[in-house]
Amino acid sequence: MSAQPEEAPAPPAPAAAAQLLARLRAGRRAETWVPAFQQDWARALDASRHTYTLTPLHDVVRTWQLRVAAIPAVDGFLASGHDETGSVDLDEVLGPRR
Repeated sequence: MSAQPEEAPAPPAPAAAAQLLARLRAGRRAETWVPAFQQDWARALDASRHTYTLTPLHDVVRTWQLRVAAIPAVDGFLASGHDETGSVDLDEVLGPRR
């Protein structure tokens, strides 16, 4: 049996960051999400400059694409009236954003 390396995810399309930012600007969460995306993007851009790799930028795009994709589920949960007082902050589980 031979060890097979894990396949790396395909990189986002070249225009993915611009499309994502346009989608964030058009959404009702634009006031908070656009600055957060721009902050994450700036950090990833700085990291890419130092490491000569696009991976940090790709990671930001993938992360924000997942967040945007989760909006309907989050809205549904909040609209259902469930009490979230016992919930755990995601940053506590995953750690703070870099």
